[in-house]
Amino acid sequence: MNQNLAIIGASYLQLPLIEKAKEMGYITHVFAWAAEDVGEKVADHFYPISIVEKEAILKVCREIGICGICSIASDLAMLTVNYVAQSMNLTGNTPEATVKSTNKHQMRLAFEAGNVPSPRSILVDESTDLSTLHISYPVIVKPTDRSGSRGIFKLQSSEGLPAAIKSAMQEGFEKKVLVEEYAEGQEYSVEHISYHGKHSFLALTLKHTTGAPHFIETGHLEPAPVNKHTLKKVQEVVSHALDVLGIENGASHAELKIAADGTIRMIEIGGRMGGDCIGSDLVRYSTGLDFVKMVIQVACGKEPNLTPVCAGQPVESVFIFTPSDLQEFQRLQRDEPDQLLKIVDFHPENIGHITDSSNRAGCYIRKARHGGNK
Repeated sequence: MNQNLAIIGASYLQLPLIEKAKEMGYITHVFAWAAEDVGEKVADHFYPISIVEKEAILKVCREIGICGICSIASDLAMLTVNYVAQSMNLTGNTPEATVKSTNKHQMRLAFEAGNVPSPRSILVDESTDLSTLHISYPVIVKPTDRSGSRGIFKLQSSEGLPAAIKSAMQEGFEKKVLVEEYAEGQEYSVEHISYHGKHSFLALTLKHTTGAPHFIETGHLEPAPVNKHTLKKVQEVVSHALDVLGIENGASHAELKIAADGTIRMIEIGGRMGGDCIGSDLVRYSTGLDFVKMVIQVACGKEPNLTPVCAGQPVESVFIFTPSDLQEFQRLQRDEPDQLLKIVDFHPENIGHITDSSNRAGCYIRKARHGGNK
């Protein structure tokens, strides 16, 4: 039986996927730019090929004879995952669905055509005459093809718009930017696993961010404290949006806002599980469901197992930004070690130099002080 599994990416974010695959008996073939990341050392076989080198990775995967290919927490990796899956007749999503779920402009067009509630947006490139833009402020400016809070700005007026667009454009790959209406309300994220077009809801997460202007995520609470009516409405909106984007297989991570009056507006959906430990850790802690295992099962053409593997409990992830954040983490280690579930990443040298989610100073998971569906 073929047990060769390809995994795209080797950072600490991919570590749970690599370890789970090995636990399940798969031989892990990991592809990433050589950078001394943890995945390079843990993988059974490591190939120093950039995750964007689709043809080179496909060539190796054909030679190996893989049974599946997957990645977690990376939009960029999904371009290669689905390209290889499509080329080798493995389980994945179509090229059209991949474009719609990785390019925010194409996503907005699909949402508009499919009647998915989302903010109005305008596509801007280097040739756009900004004086012709007609949009209500405040607005969000962001690259069309990046994630992780990179290149995001909130503006209350047209003042500073050219500078924000230029900065966002520099962060993107295709050098195009969306200027979109700012959606009011609390932000949440939603995790699903899909198999042959059937979407199974897993978890709703409440998100904490730094707020304007960059909205870098500072922590997550799961399950989010919302009532059953709101939860059902969220599930209906996201399931419809997944159909509109054509996401049929694998994990998905939806981001949306719920206004005070209950209005839901979809921000975006990635055809992969949520990063920041949401999919890899929080879902299992809060629901007992093994989301990472499901991703591997679907990638290998198997129906995901939705049976809980342990009891769930409210949990939260906390990111370290400031010296006081670090002191609270150290206090927790010293005085309440039973509340600390996992230390995910730790880089205190980054304090004072944090610009986006890729260089925060650390992350840990603790038992939540509150939370749970109402």
